[in-house]
Formats: sequence, structure tokens, C-alpha cells
Amino acid sequence: MRNQPGASALNWLALDTTGASLIATAQMLMQAEQVVRKALPPVLAHTCRVANIDRQCLTLAVPAAAHATRVRQLQPTILNALAKHGWNLNRVEIRVQAGLMSNARGNPPREIQPLGRTALDCFEELQKNVEPGPLADAINRLLTHHGR
Repeated sequence: MRNQPGASALNWLALDTTGASLIATAQMLMQAEQVVRKALPPVLAHTCRVANIDRQCLTLAVPAAAHATRVRQLQPTILNALAKHGWNLNRVEIRVQAGLMSNARGNPPREIQPLGRTALDCFEELQKNVEPGPLADAINRLLTHHGR
């Protein structure tokens, strides 16, 4: 049975007290990040990172000022989620790191809900009752896009 390449590096780190402390800190930050991601909307969760936990303060890294504003609004939600998982934190500090967005893996998840049958039926009914023009053209494109 072959060892995974990362496993030998982790084993080596675990032998040293400094390395073991580093591993423990990394695991703690990853656990906190999982809780924070579940508390945030998908687009924010995709781009925000837990940067540090010191005393009773959580530091989050965000890619832009707009993200920071939204995360500030969600601070109570974040702190409540962390408290439910046993974290005793009372403050969230936010740091803008411009390069963070370029390091995000893949595209952020889209927050869309496809139109259901009832909605499409309503658009078909509307199409029958609207006069020709830009609105009728838009409804026709929407229905065509959804295979009707």
C-alpha cells in the first residue's frame, strides 16, 4: 500500500512540537471556516476565508469592500452559528485582501431557482394577452428558453 504524498509531510510535521501546533491551528481554522461557510450566503461563502482566531475575535479575509460590508451585516449570524458549534467568540474582524478573489477555486455557485410549471403557465397566459412589442418579445424568448 502506497502512502499519499501529503501524508508523509503531515507525519513529519506531527513529530515536531512546533509542527504539531501548526497542524492543530490549521485544523481549528478549517473547522471554523466550515461553520462560517454554512452561515453565509453561497456567493460570500465561496470567497470568504477564516484568517485567524485570537482570544475571542474571529478574523475573516474577504476579497473586496462590498463583501466586507455584507459580512459586517451578517456578524450576528456568524457569531451565533459559531456559538452553536462551541466557539466562544464575541467579535468578527474583517480584512480586505484584494488577491483573494483570484485564488478562489472555480466559479461561485449561482443563486438561481428555475421557473416551475405554474410560473411558465402564467407566462404563456400573459403572452396571449399582451400586445406585440418589446414585452411580448421578451416573454416569447423566456418561454423559448424554457422549451415551451
